[in-house]
Amino acid sequence: ELPGFYYDSEKNRYFRLLPGHNNYNPLTKESIQYKAMECKRLRLLEEEEKQKKKTTRAGLNSSMLLQKRQLGLLSSTSYCRLVHELKVNCMQRRKIEIHSPDSSVAGTNNFKIIVADVACERIFTVNDVEHGGCKYGIINLSGLGKESLTVEMYDNLYFTNRKVNSVCWASLTHPDSHLCLMGIAETPGCASLLPASLFSSTNPGDRPGMLCSFKISTAWSCAWCLNPQADNCFSTGLTRRVLVTNVVTGHRQTFGTSSDVLAQQFATQTPVLYNGCRSGEIFSIDVRQRNRKGQSWKAIRLFHDSAVTSIRLLEAEHYVMAADMAGKIKLWDLRTAKCVKQYKGHHNEYAILPLHVNEEEGLLTAVGQDCYTRIWSLQDAHLLRTIPSPHPSSKDSIPSVVFSSRLGGSRGVPGLLMAVKQDLYHFSYN
Repeated sequence: ELPGFYYDSEKNRYFRLLPGHNNYNPLTKESIQYKAMECKRLRLLEEEEKQKKKTTRAGLNSSMLLQKRQLGLLSSTSYCRLVHELKVNCMQRRKIEIHSPDSSVAGTNNFKIIVADVACERIFTVNDVEHGGCKYGIINLSGLGKESLTVEMYDNLYFTNRKVNSVCWASLTHPDSHLCLMGIAETPGCASLLPASLFSSTNPGDRPGMLCSFKISTAWSCAWCLNPQADNCFSTGLTRRVLVTNVVTGHRQTFGTSSDVLAQQFATQTPVLYNGCRSGEIFSIDVRQRNRKGQSWKAIRLFHDSAVTSIRLLEAEHYVMAADMAGKIKLWDLRTAKCVKQYKGHHNEYAILPLHVNEEEGLLTAVGQDCYTRIWSLQDAHLLRTIPSPHPSSKDSIPSVVFSSRLGGSRGVPGLLMAVKQDLYHFSYN
């Protein structure tokens, strides 16, 4: 880089950065970088449309996999995992038409967050609205194998003007019956537990009210506990503390921390809560114990060099996946407290971006701050595919994604859902 000059890669020469009228210079470092990124994105989109697909690994194809499977050289688990890798590399994008009972709601607001329930039958959506708040709705994925999706959205007046930092599904009366919302009113924030039936148009005259709502300091994250030893509990990651609330009894436990808690997840086999902090620390809390002064209640402690934005426990709960604001994704072995794998290619500088782990298919999915969706192999950290965003990259257009082998329930279709701006896309295996 030469001061006062910029390099044009197309013409292969330097040009002087000249001041224009009123000291306005349209050529800045940021604009040049944005132009280069946009050219790369358009080129990748063009290659995808032309179906110029490269194999995920050298020599890997479906006929070779089938032959190895028949010869007994591949186990059924390895065969399924490698078939998913092949299919992921051949996914094709198609835009989904969204229908809504209220025609004024569909397709008018930008998607901010989409979160699928455990069965992947529904996704909860948070949409930004023009006057600075958010709207919420539930999309039913039963029509995904057809031409369109149907949206069941109820405009709740209590929450129309409230921004949301974090959302998780809660299983109170039955699996995924409620939703935990961490919202910011002005100051302080608000934690709410809402019945999912609020967003259903089946019985418009019989809608239950809010089950739980209370004022808190700024909330960064939330998690619901599925372990029966801490039944009906959800946690809230706040500024320098963790709050665990029992919805039925109203009992609360507070754990003081030295940093803001940006990511949380409960273990299912034990009532243990894992937390990721702005300081880069990851620690666990056994919620059965009473809070004691000091930090002696921290069981497992791991450290990243930057703020931890997302954590995901793997099924056996011997490993935890963590992503940070330096763009690093690490797999930690909880038994030895050591990093065993790193997944390279993720891009992040300051955003709180989630990880999506599909252990059955052996895949890890993450969206970077550069608006690229990347898919890795869980087993060997090999980057399988990089998907460019259909919209130009910006801070306000980072895609929100859901990946599952059964979108729409047990008989659903495999693929990736991507919400960008006002549009919803399905990346189909077929």
